[in-house]
Amino acid sequence: MNVYDSDRMKDSLAPLGYQEGSDLQEADMIVINTCHIREKASEKVFSELGRLRKVKQRAEQEQNRRVKIVVAGCVAQAEGEEITRRAPWVDIVVGPQTYHRLPDLVAKLDPVQRNHLIDIEFPPELKFDFLPENLGQRGPAAFLSVQEGCDKFCSFCVVPYTRGAEFSRSVETILDEAKTLISSGTKEITLLGQNVNAWHGLGPSGNEWGLGRLIFALAEMPELQRIRYTTSHPLDMDEELISAHAQVDKLMPYLHLPIQSGSDRILQAMNRRHTAADYLNIIDRLRSVRTDIALSSDFIVGFPGETDKDFADTLKLIDKVGYASAYSFKYSMRPGTPAASKFLQVPEEVKSDRLSSLQQLLDAQQFAFNKTCESMKFDVLVEQKAPRKGQLNARTPYMQSVYFDGPESLIGKIARVKVSQARNNSLSAEIIQ
Repeated sequence: MNVYDSDRMKDSLAPLGYQEGSDLQEADMIVINTCHIREKASEKVFSELGRLRKVKQRAEQEQNRRVKIVVAGCVAQAEGEEITRRAPWVDIVVGPQTYHRLPDLVAKLDPVQRNHLIDIEFPPELKFDFLPENLGQRGPAAFLSVQEGCDKFCSFCVVPYTRGAEFSRSVETILDEAKTLISSGTKEITLLGQNVNAWHGLGPSGNEWGLGRLIFALAEMPELQRIRYTTSHPLDMDEELISAHAQVDKLMPYLHLPIQSGSDRILQAMNRRHTAADYLNIIDRLRSVRTDIALSSDFIVGFPGETDKDFADTLKLIDKVGYASAYSFKYSMRPGTPAASKFLQVPEEVKSDRLSSLQQLLDAQQFAFNKTCESMKFDVLVEQKAPRKGQLNARTPYMQSVYFDGPESLIGKIARVKVSQARNNSLSAEIIQ
């Protein structure tokens, strides 16, 4: 989501003459786009701002040039005026729902008074209605935000407070943006949302669409070759979306479906509103219609009150599902969330031990999945040059990075490769076609 938002901020600043630079020391504006999901996110931002203060001072003292510093995103939303209090060299603080106002804020900066501008409200207007229609270059694979915010209120999560209530973009604006991306060479689109499968909107005939119907519509665009979506919530995996996995060849056979814990007691404490059995039933339904689907998930260890048995239940669920990849974290206490007030906080050393055990199992599953791909042939989307000279970096349908020797003319195209070797986090291959 932050990658998408960063791209849209670049689009909005382009009419003012700004373009992305590669040298921090030559920048006229530096934008930090932040995330507030994890603990210590705020302190990392302030640490980075301390480094940027020196960049700004050097530009003013040695080049008589003012560098504008902008803090955007969810830390900006959560911290507000605290940012300019602790880091008065910051010029603009803007939240994730108001970055469409960034050009106006830049125009309002007073070069003499050195004023600070803060805009972190949840505005009545929809930012997507005010973002420019022209999109900068996105590359072969691009993100498209269709849904934002969250109404689930998981007890550990700060997203509802920083991103606001669930909001779905209209069918028309989504399809128009998809067409714009495709016309510029995008071959793969990933639909984004905090709860992307909660997306809904009115179709052209006035009937209600869900994410599954939207995917069917996108698949009808001939130049679009691949579709993905993330991040999903188990409560919103409806039959039409599952049917899309069965019927839409362009929908890649890879799904990120977070569960967080395998313990029903912890799931209830997290306010997830589903059980482990509910989750496993969804997996069974998906695999019944798409036998080759690969799965990814999120896991939190050390949630307040988590016992050894609760953790063992999580390991059992992981063993039962068999994941191609996963993201795992120690529980982070987020101020203002219900879980932060719980007294039964798990000791840090216990969290660390559990995370190590969890990641050993997940890493083993990921490597085992990668090994099953050896000698298999895949159509891969070539996204960029690899660090090694003469090599290209592509993505398999299962989101694995795959490296192979090939000409740069293949970038942005679909290539046929045969996997020669599996590694923990990537594949090596040879080009066939």
